[in-house]
Amino acid sequence: MLSPTRLFRRVCLLASFAFAATAGDAAEPAPATKPPFPYVWGKAYHVLSGTHNNESGYFSLVEGNDGKLYIGTAKYGENAFLVEFDPATEKQRIVIDTKKLTGATGKGFAAQSKIHTKNYVGPSGKVYVGSKEGYPPEDEKKANDISPYPGGYVMTYDPKSGAAENLGMPYPGQGVGDVVADEARNLIYVVTCEDEYWMVYQPKEKRFRWLGPELFEYASTLVDATGRANAITKSYQLARWDPTTNKLTNQDIMVDGKKLELPRDADRGGWIPSWAMTPDAKTAYLIRMSHPELYKLDLTGDIEKPVSAAMVGRLINNDASDCRSGISIGPDGKVYAAVAVPNKKTYGDHDQHSHLTRYDPATGKIEDLGVLAVQNKDYFDFKPGADGKAPPFSHGFKPLPDGTLTGQYQPLGSIVTRDGSTYVLFLYPYTLLRVPPL
Repeated sequence: MLSPTRLFRRVCLLASFAFAATAGDAAEPAPATKPPFPYVWGKAYHVLSGTHNNESGYFSLVEGNDGKLYIGTAKYGENAFLVEFDPATEKQRIVIDTKKLTGATGKGFAAQSKIHTKNYVGPSGKVYVGSKEGYPPEDEKKANDISPYPGGYVMTYDPKSGAAENLGMPYPGQGVGDVVADEARNLIYVVTCEDEYWMVYQPKEKRFRWLGPELFEYASTLVDATGRANAITKSYQLARWDPTTNKLTNQDIMVDGKKLELPRDADRGGWIPSWAMTPDAKTAYLIRMSHPELYKLDLTGDIEKPVSAAMVGRLINNDASDCRSGISIGPDGKVYAAVAVPNKKTYGDHDQHSHLTRYDPATGKIEDLGVLAVQNKDYFDFKPGADGKAPPFSHGFKPLPDGTLTGQYQPLGSIVTRDGSTYVLFLYPYTLLRVPPL
C-alpha cells in the first residue's frame, strides 16, 4: 500500500491551503457597508443527492458533445458516480456507477471513492473518466489498520449508446488523476496518483504502458496539433512524447528568455498547474494554483528545444489567490478562470470571495468580472433541523451583509460551454452554478 507520507499528502496539502487562504493580517481594515465588488449571478443546482456523502466533489466537470454536462462525485468509503446534467431540462441522472461497472468490492480506504479527473470528451462523443481513493476513515486510522487501496480504473461513457465501459486499472495501488484520449491515433493518456506516473493505453492491445517521467501533482495531458502528448513534470519542465517516433523529451519552459522553475524553498502546492489548450491545439494557457500569473505556451516548437512562453498578465491582483478549479477557453476565444481571494473580513465573515476572471488574447485585456453569486437561494434547504443544527456539510454557502448568497471557499471546478455559459462547482453543499453568457 501507499506510504503514510503519500497517503496523507492530499489531506495535508488541502489543509495547508485552507489555512493560507484564510490567514489575514494582524490589523484588519474596517468592514465595508456595501459590497466592494460587482456580482456575477448564476442559477444554482444541488448535485444529485445520493451520489456523494460529504457534499463534495472536485474539478470533475466537462461538457459533452450533446450539450449535457458530466460531473464526477465523491462518496467516501463507498463509491463514485458520474452524473449527467441536462441544461435544457435541468434534470440529473447517474450514467456511471463505478462499483457496479468495475465490480469493485472495497470499502473504507479501499473503496473507489472519487471520480476526480477533469474528464475528457473525444470527437466520438465518449466521455473519459477515472476513479481514485478517498481518505482513510477514522476507525481505520485509530485501529492503525488502513485498508490497502487496489488502484483506480479508467472508464468511459457513450451518450449515443448509453453504454459505460471499464478499460481497466493502469497501475496497481495508484488512483487515476487524469484521462485524455487521442481518438485519431487510438491512444488514451493517463496520469496516476498519488505518484504521478504518466501512462498511455492502447485500446487494440488493451494494455497500459508507462511513459515516464514522474509528473507534477495533479498534472494533466494536452495533445497538441501534431499529436504529441504534453505534460508538466515534477521538476516543472514540459514532458513531450511523440507517438509517431516514440521519442520522449523534457524541455525547459522559457518565459521571455528566463526559465520557469520551482524555487527550492517554494511550496509545491502553490505551483500546481492548471492549463487549457486553444481549439487549434497550438497554444496552451497555464496558471499555478496560488499564483495569479497567466502564461501562454507555444506548443508548435521542436520537441528537443525549450518551450517558448510569455506571461500575459495577472488574472487578479492578489498575492494570496487560489485557482484550483482550472481554466477554460470560451467560444469567444477568451480565457476564463474562477479565482478565490481572502476576504480579510472586509465584507461579511466569509473566508474567501470567488471571482470570475477573463483574459482576452485579442486585446490583452484582463477583467475581474465580479464575485460569483446565487440568484435562487432556495435551491437547497439550508434551514436548521429540529435539533437547531444546519444540514450536514452545508457550511460552504452563507449570505453576505446585503443578503447575497455566495460560496465562502474556493471553487473546485469551472468550464465555459459552447453557448458561452460558465459552470462552476462549489462544495458544502455540492453545487453546480450556471452563469449565462457574459
